[in-house]
Amino acid sequence: MSEKENTQKRKSNEQRKSYSILPLRNTVLFPHQVIPIYIGREQSLNLIDELPKDGKKTIVVVAQKDGSVEQPEESDLYEWGTLAVVMKVFDIPDKAKSAIVQGISRVRIDKITEKKPYLKGKVSRGRDSVDSKIELEALTTNLKSIYQKLIEIAPYLTEEQADGILRIENSAKFADRAISIMNIPTEEKQAVLECLDLEMRLEKCTQFVNREIQRIELSDKIQSDVQDEISKTQREYFLREQMKAIRKELGEDEASLENKDIEKLIKDALMPKDVEKVALKELDRLQRIPTSSPEYTVARTYLDWLVELPWGKASEDNEDILNAKVILDRDHFGLEKVKDRILEHLAVRSLKKSRAKKGDRLKSPILCFGGPPGTGKTSIGKSIAECMGREFVRISLGGVRDEAEIRGHRRTYIGALPGRIISGLKKAGTRNPIFMLDEIDKLGMDFRGDPSSALLEVLDPEQNFAFNDHYLEVDFDLSDVIFVTTANRVDQIPGPLRDRMEVLEFTGYIMPEKVAIAREYLVPKQIKEHGLKKSEIKFKDESLEEIVEYYTKEAGVRNLERQVANVCRKVAKEIAIKERASVIISSKKINDYLGPRKYYPEVSERANKPGIVLGLAWTSFGGDVLFIEASKMPGKGNLKLTGQLGDVMKESAQAAFSYVRSKSEELGIEKDFHEKFDLHLHVPAGAIPKDGPSAGITMTCAIVSLLLDKPLKQNFAMTGEISLRGNVMPIGGLKEKVTAAHRSGVKHIIAPFLNQKDLEDIPKQVQKDLKFSFVKDVEEVLNLVLDLRLKS
Repeated sequence: MSEKENTQKRKSNEQRKSYSILPLRNTVLFPHQVIPIYIGREQSLNLIDELPKDGKKTIVVVAQKDGSVEQPEESDLYEWGTLAVVMKVFDIPDKAKSAIVQGISRVRIDKITEKKPYLKGKVSRGRDSVDSKIELEALTTNLKSIYQKLIEIAPYLTEEQADGILRIENSAKFADRAISIMNIPTEEKQAVLECLDLEMRLEKCTQFVNREIQRIELSDKIQSDVQDEISKTQREYFLREQMKAIRKELGEDEASLENKDIEKLIKDALMPKDVEKVALKELDRLQRIPTSSPEYTVARTYLDWLVELPWGKASEDNEDILNAKVILDRDHFGLEKVKDRILEHLAVRSLKKSRAKKGDRLKSPILCFGGPPGTGKTSIGKSIAECMGREFVRISLGGVRDEAEIRGHRRTYIGALPGRIISGLKKAGTRNPIFMLDEIDKLGMDFRGDPSSALLEVLDPEQNFAFNDHYLEVDFDLSDVIFVTTANRVDQIPGPLRDRMEVLEFTGYIMPEKVAIAREYLVPKQIKEHGLKKSEIKFKDESLEEIVEYYTKEAGVRNLERQVANVCRKVAKEIAIKERASVIISSKKINDYLGPRKYYPEVSERANKPGIVLGLAWTSFGGDVLFIEASKMPGKGNLKLTGQLGDVMKESAQAAFSYVRSKSEELGIEKDFHEKFDLHLHVPAGAIPKDGPSAGITMTCAIVSLLLDKPLKQNFAMTGEISLRGNVMPIGGLKEKVTAAHRSGVKHIIAPFLNQKDLEDIPKQVQKDLKFSFVKDVEEVLNLVLDLRLKS
C-alpha cells in the first residue's frame, strides 16, 4: 500500500470518530455560533453528567425533525448536525441544567452506535467547496446588501447584531451567522446547514432573506391599513359626538327630530283609538331608551310597522258588474260556473254596500278554488282584483309548518316579525286587497304549531274583524279583505278550515277548450315573449290539436304552454340565423320541432283479452283512465291485490269477489271455482297510490270476464261503487272522469244511475261524442259489456 493511500485512510478514520449526540428541539446550531441550551430530558441530562471534568468536552448537536417527540430515535433526527464544544454547564432549580455550547464544524451522522443511556454515533466532518471565487464574492456582496435592508425593517434585529454581522469577511461564516439569528422555520435553517457548496448556500440564504423581507413588508402594510382604518373610525366617532353636542345645544337633537317625525306619522296613520294609544305609549318609552341600546332598535322597528300599516287607507271599489264580466271573459276561456259565481258575489256585495246602514260590517264569503294544476285558479284571483280595482296579494302556504308564519313571532324573540297576513297587507298598502292564500291544501303541522288552526280566525268573517298578530299585539280589522284560497285537493284541507270556505271546482279542460285557450291566449303570449312577430309564425288549429293529443297529458294547460314555447324557440332560432322568414306550423311540422309523439290513447294499445277492463279514476290532476287486470292460477280461492291500492279500494275488490261467488251459478260460473283457483287483481302503474270505492263495478266485470273466459266489448269505460247485493252506488268527480275517457278515445261510458244529474256539468261537445248508460245494478253492467243475463 502506498504512502498516499495510508494518509487518506488515516484521515478517513480521524473523520469518523464516535461522539455523544445531543438532540435539540426547534433549534439549529451553526459552526462558530455560541448559544445557551436548556437540558431537561433524562437522556440529555445523562449525556451532560458523563462529560469529562477536565479537557475538551466535545459533542454533536443535531436538530429533531419534530420538536414534539420526547424520546427521539435515529429516524427522528436530521442527518447533518454540528460538532460543538460544551463551554460551561449551570444547574437550574427544577433539576434541569443549562449549557453554553459553541459550534465548530458541520458533521454528518453516519451511524448510531448506542441508544442508552444516551445517543452515541460515528460522524464524519463536512468540508465547504467553492467553484468560482469571483461568483462567491458577488453572491456575498449581494447577500450583505439585502441583509442590510432586512436589518432596517426587522424588529427583532438590533443595531449591535447588525454591526457584528456586516463586519464578517469570511463568506461561510457570514452566511451561517446571518441565517442563525433570523426568525425562519427550523427546516430552512437545516437546509442551509446541510449545504456544503458555498455558492449554493449563499443563494439559499439570499432566497430566505428576500422572503423574510417580503413577509415583514406585507405584515407592516396590513398593520398600517388596520391602523388607518381604526384612526378613521375614531375620527368619525369624535366628529359625530361633536355634531350631537352642537345639535343638542341648538335644540336639534337627532333623536328628538326622529321622535317628532314618528309622532306625526302616528297621527296621520288614521289608527283606531286603542291602537294609537299603544303607539304613543311605545313612543314615550322609546324617548327614554338610549339610542345605543339594542332595545331602542326593537321599539323603533315596532313603531315603524305600526305606522306603515294601512289602518285607514282603502282602495275605491269598481262596482260595474258588466265591466267585471268583460275582464273575466277576456282573461279566461270557459270556467262559466266559476265566473258566474264570482259575478254573483260581486253583485251581492255591491247591493249590500249600497243599502247598508252606517256602521254595518260587510261579511264576504271565503272562496276556495279547487282543481288540478294549470286550470287558472291563481290567475282568476288577479282578474277579480282588476275587476274590483283592488290591490292583489298572494302568499304561498305550501310547506308552511310554523303557526308563527300566520300570526307572527312575539317581540321577546330576537329578529321577531309579524306574520304573512300583516306583511301582505303592508305590501298591498291598502286594508281591502284581494288576498290569495295559494296551495292551502299543502299546509303542514309539527311541534311549532298548526298553521291551519291559526287560519281559522283569519278566514272566519265572524272573527277576523279583530285579528291579533303576536308581534303587533293590537287588533287589525280584516273584514274588508276578500280572501281567496286555492287547492289541488280540497279533501286534504282540514275539516274546520274547509267548513269556513265556499268551494268552486275548477275541472279539467277538454280538447276544444285547450285548443281555444292556446289559440287565444297562449300562442300570442309566447310569440311576444320570444321576440317574434305575428307575421313570422302562425299555428294552425290542427297543430295545436296535435300538441294537446300527443305531447301533453294533463287537466290544465301548463305543459301545453311549455310545448308552444318550445316550438316558438326553435322558430326564433331559424329566423335569427335567417334560415326562414316566416313559418306556418302544421301538424306535420310539430313532429320536426317536438320530436316523436310522447303519448297515445291508451285504449287503442290494450289487447282484447278476458279479464281486462277499463275503469275511470279521479286524481288531484284531473281525471284519468284506469286499467284493471285479472288473472287466475291453481289454488284455494285466495284473492291477491297489487298496484299500491288503498284500504277502501281493497275493500271494493273483496266486495266484488264476494258478489261473484254469491252469484256464480246465475252467472254461469263453476260453483266451486274458489276451491280450484286463486285470483289476482292488478292495477297497472304500481308506483302511483290508488284508492276509493268507484272501481267496484270495474273489478266485478274483470273477475266475471276472466272466469267466463270472455273478453269485454271494446270502447267501454265504467265507474261506480258496488254493494254486496250488486247495487251500483253513486260516485264523485264524474265530469273529470268522463273528460279523461273522452281524451283517451272511449266511446261508451257506464256510470251509476244517481249520477245522471251530473251530466249538465259535462261540456256539450263531450256529451255529443260519447254514449252514456246509467245503471242501477251490476246485472245491467254485465248485460251491456258481456251480453250476459243472470239465470233465474
